[in-house]
Formats: sequence, C-alpha cells, structure tokens
Amino acid sequence: MRRKRHESHPNHERWLVSYADFITLLFAFFVVLYASSKADLRKQQQFAQSIHSAFTALGLFPENGHGKGPVPEANPPADTALQTQENLEKMREQLQKKLAAQIAAHQVALQLGPDGLVISLREAGFYDSGSATPKPSSMGAVGIIAHELYQVPYALRIEGHTDNVPIHTAKFDSNWELSTARATTMARLLIENFGVAPQRLSAAGYAQYHPIASNATAAGRAENRRVDIIVLPHLSVADSFGGTAPPPAGGKPSPDVGLARK
Repeated sequence: MRRKRHESHPNHERWLVSYADFITLLFAFFVVLYASSKADLRKQQQFAQSIHSAFTALGLFPENGHGKGPVPEANPPADTALQTQENLEKMREQLQKKLAAQIAAHQVALQLGPDGLVISLREAGFYDSGSATPKPSSMGAVGIIAHELYQVPYALRIEGHTDNVPIHTAKFDSNWELSTARATTMARLLIENFGVAPQRLSAAGYAQYHPIASNATAAGRAENRRVDIIVLPHLSVADSFGGTAPPPAGGKPSPDVGLARK
C-alpha cells in the first residue's frame, strides 16, 4: 500500500540566517573602522612627535620649558602666581638687606600682602614736618628702592598718608594737600632722578583716613605719617615698561631736577 506523502510546511524563520550573517558582517566592518582609526591616531601622534623633535633640535620649540630659541609672542607671558610670589619675596629680601639701617631706625617698613609689596617710607626719615620735599639724606634709600623696582615689570602706586593732626599753612590748606603733594613728589623723584618709567606709576593722597596705627599716641601718629610705594603684580605693565638703565644702588640724584621749585 502506498504511503501518503506529507506536505512540507513553509519555513518562516529562514530569514534569521540572513539577518545573522548581515549583523556579523556589520560588526566586522565596524571593527575594521575602529582599528583603522587607532592606527591613524598613532600615525598622527608619531608625526607630531617627529616634527616637535626636529624643531626642538633647532631651538625653535622649548624643551622641558627651557628652549634656547625665541618663540614669537604678541605679548610677554604673564607671571604665574608662584613666580610672582617669588619675585616679591626676593625683592623684600633684597630691601631688608640693603635698608637694614633704615628698618632698624623705624624709617622704612616692608609688608607683603594680598595687593603686593608695600614699602612704607616714614616721615621721620624722609620728610621734614609739614614739607613735601624729601630730605637730601634720604636719597640713598630712595635710590636703593628704585634699583629694586627695576627688577620687576609691575605697576607702582604711590600713596601719601598723614596723621589726624590738622595742618593749615600757606602751602597746604589741609592734610589732603600735604599727602597728595608727598605722593606726587615721590613719583616725580622716581621718574626724573632714577629713571622709573612714568607709565608704571600712579599717585594719590589719602590724608589721615587710611591709618595703620592709632592716632591716640605719638608713636602711632609717627607710623601714620608715611608714603607707601606699593608694588602691584596684578597690574603688570611690561608692555609699556621704559626708563633708562638702572642706577647703581644708593646712587645720588641729579642736582637739576628742581623738586623744590615753587
């Protein structure tokens, strides 16, 4: 007896084989792309390294931050915070050594603060009472200070201060006029006698309103009568730095400046 042949059912899952092959090929394609990109990156890095090495050998690129060749820049690089601190520390140390006698006599005080280095010139060592003209005997100390100011490119602010004792003379109607005259006279002295660039300087008088000690005692009033030269590292003026060559430390001023002209 002849067996009856069963009809074959259609295979509806045959597409899975083709789909799996497609996914496998697509995966292989992306693996090849990824490998190629890695190779290109390595080649680029090797090429860049070879170019850098070639220019370093010529001195055009700095090597470890100490290249010999010039690197053209529109402006000089700004000091790092650490370098600025080191510059101010070095200046203070030099002034402490060179002005040891004036510091011991309480004629000069140095203070390193958040704004910069403050060089305080007390009236007793630099001015006669009620006068805005520095004493001739103070020129050596001013010359030492000017010499150190040449070592950094920072801006300078000259501030005049007084105690709270009123003044009323033919030249100065109040402490405002006296403090301002002392500040501007010191600025002119640094410019005209010692060659400090005027672009670096600003001057202002504050009368008795910025005391650093109590005006209730004679010692406190003596501390308040001062001219402060403030070195301001956050206001670098290296682009406009000028002036002549620095004078020798303790140099004498030229006699024809005429700071006492009326």
